[in-house]
Amino acid sequence: MKKVLGIVEKVKIVGKGEVEALALIDTGAKLSSVDINIAAEAGIGPVLRTTKIKSASKDTSTRRAVLDATIEIAGKRFRTEVNIADRTKMAFPVLVGRSILQGNFLVDSEKNHDLLRRIAKGKKMPSEYE
Repeated sequence: MKKVLGIVEKVKIVGKGEVEALALIDTGAKLSSVDINIAAEAGIGPVLRTTKIKSASKDTSTRRAVLDATIEIAGKRFRTEVNIADRTKMAFPVLVGRSILQGNFLVDSEKNHDLLRRIAKGKKMPSEYE
């Protein structure tokens, strides 16, 4: 039976070290994306290639490095490719895409949706997510 994820989940980015972060679960993204600072702190890599990423809100695209990484979510570890980006101005430092979700999880867009709203409004997070 597949585990059901909410729209926001706690994850670990694993490389030479481990970093915990909150991730946005994004069924529209093929690859997962990790903030460049978290990628460096976790020691993920090496760079495998670059890829073109289309902006969801604009008609533009950028090239990003794709690295080898392990992401732990809901107690399961997945070795996968992730792109890295400066996500410091985004609400979530990690985005989990279909390369991990497909075949492994179901996503309930209402599960912990209140947490997503709290973060979007800049309110304090519940202690279980800190």
